[in-house]
Amino acid sequence: MKGFVFHGTGRASWEEVPDPGIEEPTDAIVRVDTVTICGTDLHILKGDVPETRPGTVLGHEAVGEVVETAADVHSVRPGDRVLVSCITACGRCGYCWERTYGQCRGGGGWILGRLIDGTQAEYVRVPFADLSLHPLPGTLDAKDAVLLADIFPTAYEVGVLNGHVRPGDTVAVVGAGPIGLAAIATARLFAPERIIAVDLAATRLDAAKHLGADALADASQDPGQLVADLTDGLGADVVIEAVGVPESFELCTRMVRPGGHVANIGVHGRPVTLHLEDLWSKDITLTTGLVDTYSTPTLLRMAAAGRLPTSSLVTHTFPLDHMEEAYDVFGRGADTGALKVVLGGQQHEVVPVRAA
Repeated sequence: MKGFVFHGTGRASWEEVPDPGIEEPTDAIVRVDTVTICGTDLHILKGDVPETRPGTVLGHEAVGEVVETAADVHSVRPGDRVLVSCITACGRCGYCWERTYGQCRGGGGWILGRLIDGTQAEYVRVPFADLSLHPLPGTLDAKDAVLLADIFPTAYEVGVLNGHVRPGDTVAVVGAGPIGLAAIATARLFAPERIIAVDLAATRLDAAKHLGADALADASQDPGQLVADLTDGLGADVVIEAVGVPESFELCTRMVRPGGHVANIGVHGRPVTLHLEDLWSKDITLTTGLVDTYSTPTLLRMAAAGRLPTSSLVTHTFPLDHMEEAYDVFGRGADTGALKVVLGGQQHEVVPVRAA
């Protein structure tokens, strides 16, 4: 088969690789139909994720069809149309018992495209398939469903839920890329008084407005002053960091009100400064996190019911074998206007979800 292989910092290519096979009794093999590219994939290419070794197939998000299952897989079977979760869960360790699947100590967590071959290929081996694959409603289009493999659960769990967004809150989202936009969309579910989107790119701010942001702030024009003006000088109840650079993190800590929450989603490749000399007395709650994907079944039901604006985030589509072009377009999002790029998308007959 072919896959998109990482060859070291700044180097990757679409090339022939060995077909995956069953290795453990909990494995499934999935024929990949639809994938997307994550900002985390770009971090790997930049060298920010040193544990990813050259020769690894990248990618941790996909929709596809199960073609083979091992003896201990019971929740899916060949022919099922499934979502491949970005997080793999053994289901047996203490973290999995607490639904903290991102911290799995039984061989799971974020392993696809990081520690083992990932989804940006024609086929992928998925360990612990019972908890790591989700049968898809037949009404849900693949390019919508694939956004539920990572960005929507990440934005919802690590941003909105960790940030404790409540009705009537002022929520500031710093970074209107795909994750930030998904945070805006899911924060609206909790009826905040206002959502303020902060970004450098006018096209991304326009997208944020379309998804429900009430106020827009150019990151180069002192967005903290806009937040102060809209909150009588108090600051935002919840500030969500969705960029992953020191400047944006420090901006978030300046914009939050006393007693408020800063929810960091961004993947940081450099150290940041935590100004405790200013924050120690302000009762700030700061959370970080890797997504656990415990919310994926709920989000799938909401997407199938038309409650999540998934398709509006997809700006570019490519055939699966145009991976290098898609990476280039996605990596230059400020120039190309790319939000989410989707590759593949072969159409299938509707496959009904079997009862549990």
